[in-house]
Amino acid sequence: MKQLTLALVAHDAKKADMAEFVAKYENDLRPFTLFATGTTGGRVMERCPSLFVTRLKSGPLGGDQQIGAMIADGKVDVLFFFVDPLSPHPHDVDVKALMRLSLVYNIPMALNPATAERLIESFRD
Repeated sequence: MKQLTLALVAHDAKKADMAEFVAKYENDLRPFTLFATGTTGGRVMERCPSLFVTRLKSGPLGGDQQIGAMIADGKVDVLFFFVDPLSPHPHDVDVKALMRLSLVYNIPMALNPATAERLIESFRD
């Protein structure tokens, strides 16, 4: 089976949740190739220094679009995007575009920890 690529994105209020989630499932995520938007990737790497995460640009500076391009190019297999539904986001158009691409290219996408947990369970042998 090919190594799967997982992209990690989290709104500011959800970055700590993403780092905690990755720490909780670190052993399950170790086989994945991991990409993340800049700040999210930094928080994950601080919490889980043994994981290698390729950090892209920060979301508002083009990181969301970089991940979207990777999805369109068939280079992302799964997206975990922890969304904060209670705060306004100045780059909301980029966020919606990323979700749209995941839908168009039929990429499994978790928008919260509960769904991400179910996806991880589905990848276990």
